[in-house]
Amino acid sequence: MSFLQALAVLGAGFAAGGINAIVGSGSLVTFPVLLAVGYAPVVANVSNSIGLVFGNVSAVWGYRRELEGQRERMTFGGAGTALGAVTGAILLLTLPEGVFEEVVPALILLACGLMVARPKPQLGHGAVSHHRRPALVAVAFAVGVYGGYFGAAQGVILLAALRFLIPDGLQRLNGLKNVMVGIANGVAAIIFVVIADVAWDAAALVAVGSIAGAQIGARYGRRIPDQALRWTVVTVGVAVAIVLFVK
Repeated sequence: MSFLQALAVLGAGFAAGGINAIVGSGSLVTFPVLLAVGYAPVVANVSNSIGLVFGNVSAVWGYRRELEGQRERMTFGGAGTALGAVTGAILLLTLPEGVFEEVVPALILLACGLMVARPKPQLGHGAVSHHRRPALVAVAFAVGVYGGYFGAAQGVILLAALRFLIPDGLQRLNGLKNVMVGIANGVAAIIFVVIADVAWDAAALVAVGSIAGAQIGARYGRRIPDQALRWTVVTVGVAVAIVLFVK
């Protein structure tokens, strides 16, 4: 990798870290750049996932105030995404490339539809109700599978699902989303480190960039009003779906 290529990967990691902290879909920045500098698709995907884990941790730290009182949600949601990520990572390493390509844009548009259609909930910071816990784990598992496999716009899909399930402010749910996405990426990364081919130079550059980018994203993203954040998520989600449809 040349110096200019390394700068491009570092910059892409910075952008992806900021995007992931606020909305999600940062992989659509880093993954094409890794392909452009010469990495094979699976190697690029694996290395990207490992690098972005550090940005996820940085985003969680940036949203730590919004996570107060959400331990139970993190426990149930995190368990679901962890199990799903194991499944998704195994699928990535065993299935032919591109298996989910035609389904992903429809999933993203569905998530955007949920963000638009769901009325403003009666806000509450309490525990997850008993009848919603299985739904939270199931949704977390499904999104974790997707995250472990590829994960473009994973945050958009997860944030829309959380808003549908949990009556709370969108910024608090965004903090929860960052935890769940971080767990999904972290579990998948552990599997990739053990059994996959990793481009460590690329992963390191993405990691450094995404750590810094996530701090900037969290600093300014936390100030966005819920309604503005809602429509930002919808706009980004539709744009991502269009890009994937065109591809």
